[in-house]
Amino acid sequence: MTSWDSLVADAFIFDLDGTLVDSMPLHYMAWNQAFNAAGLDRDLDQELFYSLGGVPSPEVARIIAQHYQLEADLAALFIHKEKLFLEKKRSIKVIDSVATFARKISSTHPIAIASGGPRDVVEETLQIVGLRSLFHVVVTASDVTHGKPAPDMFLLAAERMSVEPSRCIVFEDAQPGIEAAKAAKMRYIHIRSREFTA
Repeated sequence: MTSWDSLVADAFIFDLDGTLVDSMPLHYMAWNQAFNAAGLDRDLDQELFYSLGGVPSPEVARIIAQHYQLEADLAALFIHKEKLFLEKKRSIKVIDSVATFARKISSTHPIAIASGGPRDVVEETLQIVGLRSLFHVVVTASDVTHGKPAPDMFLLAAERMSVEPSRCIVFEDAQPGIEAAKAAKMRYIHIRSREFTA
C-alpha cells in the first residue's frame, strides 16, 4: 500500500470496521445469522451488506429488512446481531497498514474514531485489538442524530479535537463514509477493506 507519511493535516479521523480492524466479515456473519433467525430464507447479499459500511447498525437492520420485505422486530434483531458479533469478537484482527499509521501519527497529531457501531461494541473492539489508548476522541452513532452518509460524526470528531474540518483527513472503507467525508469538506483515504479479507 502507498505510504501515507507524506500526508499533511492537523488531525486524522478513522472509521473502525473495515478500516482500522478487519471485522466486516464477522459483522456479515452476525447479520446473516440474525436475519436467518428472524425468518430470512437465504444468505444476505454480500454486496448489499458491504454497501452499507459505516451506516448506523439500527439503520442497517431497517434497510436490509426492507430490501428483503421481511417483517421483523428490528430492535430485537439488532440486539441479537450485536450479541452474535460479540461472541465472535476475539477473532478480530487489525488492518496492519492502517493500525501502524494510526500508532505512528498519534504521537504527533490528534486522532479520532468515527464509527456507526454502538458505543459499547466500538469501545470493546478497540480494547481487544489494543488500540483504545490511541484515541482521545471516539464518536459513535449514539453521539449524533444523523449517521453516515451525513457528515455529523466527522464534524463532531473535528469539533472535539478542536480542528477545522478542512484540516482533517478521514480514513474510510465504505461509500457511505466517503460521502460523509465529502459532505464534511474533509479529504479522505479510501481503504479497500475487502482486499484484506482472505
